[in-house]
Amino acid sequence: MFEALTEKFSDVFRKMSGRGRINEQNVRDAMRDVRTALLEADVHYNVVRKFCDDVVQSAIGAEVIKSLHPGQVMVKIVQDELTALMGPVDSRIYYVSPPPTIIMMAGLQGSGKTTTCGKLARKILAQGKHPVMVACDLQRPAAVDQLTIVGERVGVPVFSIAGEKNPVRVARKSLSWAAGNERDVVIVDTAGRLHIDEEMMKQAEDIAKAVKPHQIYLVCDSMTGQDAVNSAREFNERLELDGVILTKFDSDARGGAALSVKAVTGKPVKFIGVGEKADDLEEFHADRMAGRILGMGDIVSLVEKAQQQFDAEQAAKLQEKMAKGRFTLTDFLAQMRQMKKMGPLKEILKMMGGGSEMASMVQGDELGTMEAVILSMTPGEREDPSVIEASRRRRIARGSGTEPQDVSGLVKQFTMASGMMKQMAGMGMRDRMRYAQQVGQMGMMGATPKFKVKQRSKRLTKKQRDKQKRKRRKR
Repeated sequence: MFEALTEKFSDVFRKMSGRGRINEQNVRDAMRDVRTALLEADVHYNVVRKFCDDVVQSAIGAEVIKSLHPGQVMVKIVQDELTALMGPVDSRIYYVSPPPTIIMMAGLQGSGKTTTCGKLARKILAQGKHPVMVACDLQRPAAVDQLTIVGERVGVPVFSIAGEKNPVRVARKSLSWAAGNERDVVIVDTAGRLHIDEEMMKQAEDIAKAVKPHQIYLVCDSMTGQDAVNSAREFNERLELDGVILTKFDSDARGGAALSVKAVTGKPVKFIGVGEKADDLEEFHADRMAGRILGMGDIVSLVEKAQQQFDAEQAAKLQEKMAKGRFTLTDFLAQMRQMKKMGPLKEILKMMGGGSEMASMVQGDELGTMEAVILSMTPGEREDPSVIEASRRRRIARGSGTEPQDVSGLVKQFTMASGMMKQMAGMGMRDRMRYAQQVGQMGMMGATPKFKVKQRSKRLTKKQRDKQKRKRRKR
């Protein structure tokens, strides 16, 4: 997400870092490039104009501390303005007493509304609540069946009435069912259309009047850019939205919708869909998102992700091993498998900081390649990789479908990593992430880290292996 925009901002800041001081002319020159980048990202024109004017006003006359470069000052100014543009945002779901809390979901057809109902229900379930989803989309064929399947996946019941054609009646009866079945949150999935029309809006209004929802969320496809913003404005005029949920956020390299929604509609983005899994719904934080856009990473979200995936007892044992210098390749493999649960390595590197530069140097299934190499070693080699000499490297490479230099590179990386692990042994999780972020941010102002993992080589056929053996014998 935001890849194109991040690259443009990085170019602007690099140019600014070569300036002796900030003045009106070089600020305006920089903002000309920023304006172009934002328009290419499909950000609303009025939002772009106001944002650039605000940055210029904040930057002109800004004092540059001796220890900072003009580019670093501009990073801070732009980050503050981006945060103000997208926020403030309160992503918490407020529950009423007495229950149930009623949440109504609206949106155009194809925006991912039904799937998002399931993700939201999963999030609410994790907060100790007992939600129910209500099938009020009676227009689209098999919509009720789809919601039922989604409900089974996330472990949340779905209320529907067989043969009922009136969604208002279904919504109204769901409230008494929820009260009788100890369900304290009701999520109403409404019908969508391919475009905004009067019939659709009238039906949504009727459901809202019947159940009086405490919160109304509009689900928008972030890849539609300004169209998502326009539909949010139309829905808000008729339903008085409480927030917007942007779906397919991981597929949107531009980010125009995220930057425009709050400024145009006055309604904040509350959540973003970042994948197809039930847990891939994240709370939207304007300050964290500004950091991602500028290539500065999102260390807080990364820590939260790590805390969800890492086992506390296992982490304590590992910390003890690191402190004693007994960190082995077996431990390294266990850590990599935990990292795989957090998502692709490229995305983790971006969240650590340094923009797309560091992440772009990583290609293919990096963790998978490392895992294959380690699993091709004997238990003794994993415990003490210093015993791996030339003949062992060749054997490990054959077993993992890689080259001997890949094995050698992994051992060197592990030796460096184990040294860092020992250094970080006394730190808490958050401090470790910050330490890693300092390494990642080398790329922010143009210093590119020397880090690359090769793609896993294809396995050789028997004929190719025999050919290589003959060559080695001739040597």
